[in-house]
Amino acid sequence: MPKSLKISLLAVSVALVLCVFVGVNAHGVRAASEDSQQGAYNQINVYGEVLQHIQSDYVEVPNIPQVTNGALRGLLESLDADSSYLTPADYKAYKEDKGGKAQVGLNVSKRYGYATIVSVVPGSPADKANLSDGDIIEAIGNLDTRDLSLAVIRLLLEGAPGTDLQIAVIRPRKAEPEKIMLKRVIVSEPPVSETLYEDASILYLKPMDIDREHVQEVESKLKAMNKAGNKKILLDLRDVAGGEMPEAIRLANFFIGSGTITTLEGQKFPKQTFSAEPSKAINTTAPMAVLVNRGTSGPAEVVAAAIQDDKRGQLVGEKTFGEGSLQKTFDLPDGSAVILSIAKYASPSGKQFDSDAVTPGTIVASNQDALDEGSDDDTSTSNGAATPKKAAPAPDDQLTKALDLLKAKTA
Repeated sequence: MPKSLKISLLAVSVALVLCVFVGVNAHGVRAASEDSQQGAYNQINVYGEVLQHIQSDYVEVPNIPQVTNGALRGLLESLDADSSYLTPADYKAYKEDKGGKAQVGLNVSKRYGYATIVSVVPGSPADKANLSDGDIIEAIGNLDTRDLSLAVIRLLLEGAPGTDLQIAVIRPRKAEPEKIMLKRVIVSEPPVSETLYEDASILYLKPMDIDREHVQEVESKLKAMNKAGNKKILLDLRDVAGGEMPEAIRLANFFIGSGTITTLEGQKFPKQTFSAEPSKAINTTAPMAVLVNRGTSGPAEVVAAAIQDDKRGQLVGEKTFGEGSLQKTFDLPDGSAVILSIAKYASPSGKQFDSDAVTPGTIVASNQDALDEGSDDDTSTSNGAATPKKAAPAPDDQLTKALDLLKAKTA
């Protein structure tokens, strides 16, 4: 096949992806404005010229399919971490994945081009290896995460129970990536943790996920609190990155009796406003504080922002991770696919989580930095891979501050 024809076909494949953004598809969806279309097609011409220079002038004969895949992946990831391009092979594996596989206890997203740890499941292999939110996964096995879509990264972290997973991790203040070997296990989220403080006047609740089961547990404990006479609530959403948006709305509604909890809107996605229902509220008057940190993501951010914007309670801790969007998958003719964010969640005050995250009113730094500084000495796993020693737990300044704020409030 002539080079010019190959280049033309590759340019057409990029055009198919760009059509998603300008609103043109085979099902007759209304086209975007003529100016937007013209701008997109001008870029296709530029892409074709760049591809031609690579094909004819690069220092060696390039792998054009690999170049094109990289361009498409970069195109999607320039939008947000959750938008991805999947090659035909990637998309086949993605569709065949039924979930329920063994994991290592990591919730991940993409930041700075690489896979980034959002949170770690307590007691999981990742937790025992002293991995923490903010650590960057440079590679999974021999695959650079910079060259992988988020959907594929999440698939690679899963596997059969008992199988090994090697990752290269970049930690704060460490110049070189550390190779760590983890064993995949069936990871189960711990139940909601409950503790009573200040002569049982403060009820502390810690869900590790915002799913139906954990939200149901919180509901039961709040109802029991009303009967037991506890007067104040401390909700700990630190390192809570998993869950479902409908459950987040339900959880926030336990504390808020009226008003907006969150909104969802996109370019072609009509704005939806999710409001609190008085009949679903459980306790809307008890003094309340909420703990958040950089591992608070997605559904947990919806809960935290709703409580803060409603002035229902005080947020204590660090700025959250910043993630909250709705995705749709578009099949492409060659068997590949585009996963595209089509709408984004926002707080009642209108701040999109992807862009602004949630900043607590009372900032308290995490003690994790101190733990990281104390973990320079390494031990070796059975296969020789280095894992850091876990330092003794540092005082929880964020928890202490939240308790102090609640103690000063009159029930």
